[in-house]
Amino acid sequence: MHLDITGCDNDNAPVLVLAAGLGGLGSFWLPQLNALRERYRVVSYDQRGTGRNADPLPEGYSLREMAAELAASLQRAGIERFDVIGHALGGLIGLQLALDYSAHVNRLVVVNGWLTLDAHTRRCFRVRQDLLLNVGVEAWVRAQPLFLYPADWLSAQQARVEAEEALQCAHFQGMENLLRRLQALMNADFRATAAAITQPVLALCSRDDLLVPWTCSQQLCEALPHATLQVMNWGGHAMSVTDSQTFNQLLLAWLDATPDVAAPLTEMLPDTLRV
Repeated sequence: MHLDITGCDNDNAPVLVLAAGLGGLGSFWLPQLNALRERYRVVSYDQRGTGRNADPLPEGYSLREMAAELAASLQRAGIERFDVIGHALGGLIGLQLALDYSAHVNRLVVVNGWLTLDAHTRRCFRVRQDLLLNVGVEAWVRAQPLFLYPADWLSAQQARVEAEEALQCAHFQGMENLLRRLQALMNADFRATAAAITQPVLALCSRDDLLVPWTCSQQLCEALPHATLQVMNWGGHAMSVTDSQTFNQLLLAWLDATPDVAAPLTEMLPDTLRV
C-alpha cells in the first residue's frame, strides 16, 4: 500500500495518520494538510481497492483486514507510533487499530463515526446500494453529494460538485470493491469492545449530518473510557470540507490539549505482517 508522508521534517514529530471514509482516497484530507503539516508528520493514503491501491478485494473483506493492511504499511515506513484521524469508515479503521495494535496508537479522532450502525444510516446505505445495482455508477455518484453536504453549500457549489462527479465517475473504484467495502463498514460493531479502547478519543460530528445522526457520536463517546465529544452546528457529513476552518480549529485545539498517553511499545505486529 502506497503512503503519502508530508509535513514536519523532524523525525521526532508526532505522526498523524489520516483515513478517509467510503470513498477511500487520501485526497479527501486536502483541506486539512496545510493546517497539520507545520507541526506534524502527516500520512495519507488511498485505501485498498481505491485510487492508487486499486487491487480487487476478496469476498468477505473486513474492517480488521483494513486495519491490518494499514498497520503493516506504517511499519514498513518505519512508523511505530501514530495518531489516527478518521472520517466515518476511516474512524472505524482507527478504532479497530486501537484494539488490535493498541501499543502503536496514541490518540484517535473519529469524525462522524459510530458504535454500531444506526437504522437511519443503514437505510441511507441501502438506498445508495439500490441506485448502484439497479441504475448504475452515475446514479450512485450523483446521489453521493446529497448525503455528504448541506443543501445551501451544494446550491452555492454546483460547478465544483459537477467537476467532482465527473472525476469520481472516471476513477470509480469498481462495483465489487465498493460493495465489499460497504459491507465491511455496515458489519462493524464496537459495542462489545469499546471499553477496551483506552486511548484518548475525540468524537467530532456535525449536527446537520444527513447520513450519520450526530447522536451516534454521542453514543460512541459514552461507550469509550476516555472520549470527548465536539459537535459542529453546520457542515454536513463532510464538514471537514464544507467548514474546514472550524473543523481544523477544533481538531488542533484537541490535539494541543490532549496529552500523548500511549502505553510502552511492548506489543509487536504479528509475524505475518512484518516486513
